[in-house]
Amino acid sequence: MGLLDIQTQGQYYEATTGQGDYQFVSLDNIISAFMVAYVGEGKIISKVSRTDVQFHGMRAIQELSYDVFRSIKSQEIEIPASLTMVLPQDYVNYVKLVRVDSNGIERVLYPTGKTSNPFAIEQNTDGVYQLTDAPLNDNNFLLKEQNPSNTWDNYKSQTPRQDVYVDDSTDIEIDFRGRRYGLDPQHSQSNGSFYIDYQRGFIHFSSALSGQTVTLKYISDGLGTDAEMVVHKFAEEAVYKWITYGILSSRTNIPEYIVQRFKKERFAETRKAKIRLSNIKMEEFTQVLKGMGKQIK
Repeated sequence: MGLLDIQTQGQYYEATTGQGDYQFVSLDNIISAFMVAYVGEGKIISKVSRTDVQFHGMRAIQELSYDVFRSIKSQEIEIPASLTMVLPQDYVNYVKLVRVDSNGIERVLYPTGKTSNPFAIEQNTDGVYQLTDAPLNDNNFLLKEQNPSNTWDNYKSQTPRQDVYVDDSTDIEIDFRGRRYGLDPQHSQSNGSFYIDYQRGFIHFSSALSGQTVTLKYISDGLGTDAEMVVHKFAEEAVYKWITYGILSSRTNIPEYIVQRFKKERFAETRKAKIRLSNIKMEEFTQVLKGMGKQIK
């Protein structure tokens, strides 16, 4: 091992960030490699601008982030008195929301379909709608919103009820959202519930979660900063096929059989990348099967 290798390893292990980056390839490097390998005289693409390649490369990262890449991010907060959490800037969809107990164990929260935060119209005592002070345009006024809505205000101000255990032979009401028999699974647990107000960009939590630690695990499209626009090496070839298919399918002088060929190659490489990134280990898989084989007495 040479002196340079020793120095490089020392810098790597002593650094505070960047460990593990070798498994990724930046989008800029992918674009440069694509221009060399796929574009030119006698190659599948005779001429294309770097801007077009960048566009299709970003689209590839965006699409692959939803189903293939390990693009799950997380945010942990303590639920304030307002019982709300702002959606992350790069939020696309949530994977799950969990409450973290005192032992660090994650307890899954379930979305509720029993409430919402509708647009509440501010009204006078006689029921007439109130309008905003300034007109939107040409004397067209907007309705004034009451904040919070009565629906949300009533939901967040409810007092959490303790679990009640009753005899199986009775049908006593133990929850204001249902009865013992036929309880909605989203409410037949004590971890709490939430719903997402996409219009305003907030997650609303039930009152039982006030002051609790909650973690949001969500999917991003991978198009944040330059440092985030990276591709795992297991999926590098899939991105090349996505870019190639995107460019060829948008041109008019390309034979259809060529377009269909790269469409199939794109599908095959995407499937291969998904299998590789699923990270299935035989030993771990075997342990799961052993657990499933236990006899229940």
